[in-house]
Order: sequence, then C-alpha cells, then structure tokens
Amino acid sequence: MSGSADGRQPVASTVKAPVFLRIGDSTTEPTPSGVCVLDVTLPLGKPVNVEEMSFKNYYTAYLTVRLLRRSPEHNGLAKWCTAVRDLPLMDNPHTEGGSQDYYSIHRTQMQVKPDHVVTLRLILRQPSSAWLTFSLEDIRIFPHTEPLTEPEKNVSDWLSELVLLDKQPHVEGLPDPQTVSSSIQQMWALTEVMQTNQTTASIGRFDVDGCYDIQSLT
Repeated sequence: MSGSADGRQPVASTVKAPVFLRIGDSTTEPTPSGVCVLDVTLPLGKPVNVEEMSFKNYYTAYLTVRLLRRSPEHNGLAKWCTAVRDLPLMDNPHTEGGSQDYYSIHRTQMQVKPDHVVTLRLILRQPSSAWLTFSLEDIRIFPHTEPLTEPEKNVSDWLSELVLLDKQPHVEGLPDPQTVSSSIQQMWALTEVMQTNQTTASIGRFDVDGCYDIQSLT
C-alpha cells in the first residue's frame, strides 16, 4: 500500500466486503435501502491513534464513521462511538458532482478523539435510485504521531548560560561599567560637598569696573 505525498505511511488494515442493507423478508423481494456498511479492521492487538483517513468516493452521498475504541483506562473494554455523522460527499445525490472525488478526514474534524481504535465502521448512504451501486475505494488510515518538542532545560543548563554571559568580553570601544560607576559616585560626592560649603555672598558675574571682560565671555 503506497504512502501519502508527504511520505507518511498508512497502517496495515483490512477492508471487509461491503454489506448492503435491504428492506423486506425472505418471502418477498427485498428492496434496497440505500445503506451500505464497510468495516475496516486494524492490526489485531495493536490499537491505533488515527491521524487521518483518506479515500476515493464512488457514488456515496453521505458518510458516517463509527469507531470501536479499546481504552486502556477501562480495562481494555471496547466501545463504539460516532466520530463523523452524515458527512456529505456529493453536491447532490442525483447528480455526479463529487461522486468520484478524493477525500480526507483529519482527527480534528472528528467529534471524538480517534485514539486506541481497533475497527472503523463506515456507514454509506445513497438515497438516489439513479445509482445501482455505491462504495468507497482506496481507504487508507494514517497513524497519529506526537510532534517533536525541544527538551526542557534544567537548572544547571540555565546557570551555565549565565556564567558564559558573565565571561563574555566587553564591547570594544565602550568604557568599563565599573569605572563609569565609580566616577559617577565621586562626582555625586563632590557635588554634595560643594553644595554644603556654598557661600551665601553674591558676586557679579563678569562685572569688572562696570564693564564686561571680553575674555571672560569666551
């Protein structure tokens, strides 16, 4: 069985022969009900987390997908649930629009999480009498894989990065931060001393004999 365009490989699965439901008993001619059931079984003893289901339509108007899930939380008991209900595959059951198109159903489009699945039951409906047979072809089930995540850093990793940052050389052309800090403290202390010893006497600025000194202004 071939994989998808992005290299993913489907899980091994077995599609059982379709069962067409009919209305009536053995004494009368049964009437087609327009309902067909397809069972897709997955590897025995290996429940699958389903990522996506793809297939080619063949004159099926509506699709319902039921899953048989074997949950490990419930002692391995299997239970049926509905994942997709009456999904339209054709524009109109009486016309050919969409009758032979390819489709895919992703796990995010399902009503329940398709995890621990052992069997998929596909219920096909075709209410139009224009088509004698209907089915699905090329059914492929792709497994779900968790995306790779970056491992979390422990405390020792963060401390190592901090030590490396402290050991990095200073940027060329900039003064040493400790020298700048010491100079600012000295200037602040000098300013405090000057303000404390400041005299209250008023003197004229640049006033020499009633005129300005040109050199004092330069």
